[in-house]
Formats: sequence, structure tokens, C-alpha cells
Amino acid sequence: MSVARKRTIGWMGVHRGHRARPLEWLAEKLIFLVSLSAIVVILLIFLFVAREAMPIFLGQMNSALVLPTIPVEEIDKVGPEELRRYLGLTKKQFAEMDRDTLKTLMEVRIEAQVEIPPQFREDKDARINTTEWRYLLKPHQWTGYDRPVYIWQPIGWIKKYNIIPLLIGSVKPTLVGLLFATPLAIGAAIYVSQLAGDRTRELVKPAIELLSGIPSVVIGFFALLVMASVLQSLFRYEVRLNAFVAGIALGIAVIPIVFSISEDALTSVPRSYTQAALALGASRWQTAYQIVLPAALPGVFAAVVLGFGRAIGETMIVLMICSASVVSWNIFESARGITTTIAAEMAEAVTGGHHYRILFMLGALLFAVTFLSNLAGDIIIHRLKAKLEGKK
Repeated sequence: MSVARKRTIGWMGVHRGHRARPLEWLAEKLIFLVSLSAIVVILLIFLFVAREAMPIFLGQMNSALVLPTIPVEEIDKVGPEELRRYLGLTKKQFAEMDRDTLKTLMEVRIEAQVEIPPQFREDKDARINTTEWRYLLKPHQWTGYDRPVYIWQPIGWIKKYNIIPLLIGSVKPTLVGLLFATPLAIGAAIYVSQLAGDRTRELVKPAIELLSGIPSVVIGFFALLVMASVLQSLFRYEVRLNAFVAGIALGIAVIPIVFSISEDALTSVPRSYTQAALALGASRWQTAYQIVLPAALPGVFAAVVLGFGRAIGETMIVLMICSASVVSWNIFESARGITTTIAAEMAEAVTGGHHYRILFMLGALLFAVTFLSNLAGDIIIHRLKAKLEGKK
């Protein structure tokens, strides 16, 4: 090939490279913008939830049934801040209202107090602000009860918003699901990554990972119609739909997550570990259990943590199977978690009311738990990869 032809080909390559660079730059920027937009959307969602829940966190809501009233004609005798607190308005809402609107709200407040049935006006519980943290977290002896109890009852004249039944209702099926899914998923991951042949691996791995594509409502429907009856006949418990059935269904949804991440962690262990163990006379099972699994243990733990975040944030499965707010750690009784409560009651809550704010507070707590669990799982996985790659 002549020198001139080589120069021509080289110039054409450089020219094509220059033409491709703007397109590559544009593609990189688009990918960056998409990633940034996802982060911004998550941040905006968190800010929205936090804003709606902030009055509860700051103790600015008052759900007491019997409240003091101020005559409308005394509006000029009340200071602005006292009037704002009396009407239960935010500073922004109060600033946007004129005098006539404020007088109308005062009249509505007086009319609402007049409509309260006489038996509740004398009830000491009617003067309790049930959105205070002591009533949200601690038991209280309500009228008609012989001992302090935890109650979630957002209906009736006196609203009760204790969130302990919901926390227990979220944890019970989640723990059952993890106890069911973790051994199966990790065992399958060890088998696929260390013991199975190539053909078996090509069949088993996609089959398990395909479970993640099954909609939650389908799993819930299957558990409701089939699993509940089968499990009741096996374990002979009384309540057909309970936290145990919900937990097994959650475990089915969690298995693909724990399996995939555990399998990746086990596969990331250097082959030299396996080869050295086999050369010393260890069996393949001994190598997998005593050498590879301990080396990949942080990644396996991260898989369980991420599975916890997936299970505790599940809504549809638990909503279809059990939805009674029962304060009991018995897995064979019903349960109602945070997610199911939000899904079932948000449509009925008055926008801006204390029930509405409480539900957003629950959403903020759930958001924080799932975010922290996912963050912890990601950090553990990155540290494991860095360790196996010999990085500090």
C-alpha cells in the first residue's frame, strides 16, 4: 500500500472520529441527564412526603374533639399567632386568608363544637390530642378499657392513631418472608454458582430470576385462593388469612432478589480460592460451603438486607391476604402494615387533616427504612467487590 493511500485512510479515520465525537458527547449528556432526573424525582418525592408529614413531626396538629372556642366578635382581641394556632392553619395558609375568611372559619369551629354529642363532651379522651408522639407510640387507657392498649382507629368521634399495631403488622410478614426466602435463595445461589453444570445453570438461573417478573397482585391472588387453604390444612391454625400466609407469599417475591445478588457475590470470589481448596483435597461442597461462602458473606448479607427492603415495602400481597390491625406477634393471626394502611385509607383521608398527615408520616418512616436498607446493601456490595478486586 502506498504512503499516500495510508495517509488518506488515516485522514478518513480521524475525520470519522471527529464526526462521531459530537454524537458520543450528546449520548453521554443524555445518559447523564436521565440519571440526574431520576435522582431529582426521588428527591422531590421525599421532599413532598416530608412536607406533608412535617406538621406531625413538629407537633403542629391537634386532633382533640372538644376544643376551646373564641367568639367571632372577639377576633380583634386575639393576636395573629394565637388565631392561627386556634384555627390550625399553617403560616402560609393564614397569610393568604382575609378577615372575612377567618371569621367564617371561626364560625365553622363553633358550629362543629355544638354538633358534638353530649356524651363525648364529658369524655376526658375527647380533649386529648391523639397526634402527639406519646399517643402515637405508647399505650393509653381509653374510656371503656380496663388497661392501656395500642389502637389504630382513625374513625369515630375520637380518633386513635397509635402506630405500634402497624409497625408490628409490617415486621411480622416481613420476617416470615425472609426466614422462608433466605435459605432457599442462598442455597440455590450456592448450587448454581458452585455445583451445577453449565446446562443446569442455564436452566435454573433464568427460571428463578423470572419470578421477579411476576406481578405482586398475581402472587397475592395465588396466595389468597390456593396457598391459604393448603397452609391452613397443614398447620391447623384457626385464622385462614394471616401474617404467616402473607409472609410465605412475600418470600416468593423476595427469592429472586436474594438469589441474584447472592449468586453475583459468590461468582465474584476469585477462582483461585476454589482451585486451591480442590487441590488440597476438599470436595466441591466443602469448597463452596467453607471457602467461597465465607468470602462472599458480606454480599450475601447485602442480598438479605435488600430483600428486607423489598419485603417491608410490599403493598398488594399483604393487602390481599391480611388487613386487620391486631397487636400480636403471633404469626398465625392477622396483621395490617404501614403500606396496606396507606393504600386502604389515603383515599378516604381529608386533604390536610390529621389523618392525612399521619398517613404521610407513616410514608416518610417507610421511605426512610427502605432507603437506608437499600443504601446499606449497596455499600456492602461495593466494599465486597473492592475487597475481592484487591482495592482498598
